[in-house]
Amino acid sequence: MVKKEVTKLLAAEIIYPILDSQWVSLIQVVPKKSGMIVVTNQQDEMVLTRIQNNLLGCINYRKLNQVTHKDHFLFPFIDQVLYVDS
Repeated sequence: MVKKEVTKLLAAEIIYPILDSQWVSLIQVVPKKSGMIVVTNQQDEMVLTRIQNNLLGCINYRKLNQVTHKDHFLFPFIDQVLYVDS
C-alpha cells in the first residue's frame, strides 16, 4: 500500500527521489486508529478490535532539527500587535 502511494506521488511530481541529504528523514507508516468494534474470536469470545481505515506517516525529524538554525526573534502575539496599532 505504501509503495503504491509513493509511486502515485512520484508520477504526479509531488515528490522526487533524493539519494543522500542531511535534510532527509525516514518515514514509518503505522495504521491510523479510527474506532473499535466487537468481534467473535476462534474461542467464541467477544473481543474489541480496532478498525483500520487509513495509514499514518510518522517522520523522525531529529536530524533535521539538529541542522536547523533557531530563530531567537519570536513573533509577537496578535494582541500585542493590535495594542501597538491602536
